[in-house]
Amino acid sequence: MIEKIRAMKNKKGFTLVELIVVLVILAILAALLIPALTGYIDKANKEKVISETRMVAMAVQTEASEAYGQLKSGDTLDDWSTSVTAGEVDHIKNIKDLAEVLDATGTSFKAEVYTDGSIKTVTYDDGTYNCVYTAADKSYKTDKTKGDQGNTVTFEDKSDT
Repeated sequence: MIEKIRAMKNKKGFTLVELIVVLVILAILAALLIPALTGYIDKANKEKVISETRMVAMAVQTEASEAYGQLKSGDTLDDWSTSVTAGEVDHIKNIKDLAEVLDATGTSFKAEVYTDGSIKTVTYDDGTYNCVYTAADKSYKTDKTKGDQGNTVTFEDKSDT
């Protein structure tokens, strides 16, 4: 009988109580870390949509500058059509190709450009976040609203503002 007790004492392993304590500690740590990690993920997604908005803004600026540079005497960018007819440049397609982020499902943009070819605002929606770039104060505002922007470019005379 004494030999059996000594043999049981020599067995190596964890008791049920020890295992439960370890699991409770792991659960507490997980409960503390999960909210912190989701905050980092949300912040990273906002930074991503700002970066994509920059890409769209650069694409719009490139295409508007190119179109402005090719204007004939007396023409304005107001004549820049978003509907493409035979022989015309598809500016929206060029912006999509340059930006490289507008081919994904659910993404869209709306740009407001002055008739001198400079950007007023660019609104980009990636399907989850909406980001507005305002050129006057070079600011980006991001929120979680959705809305199809329709991939449009509108023009405004700078003297109107």
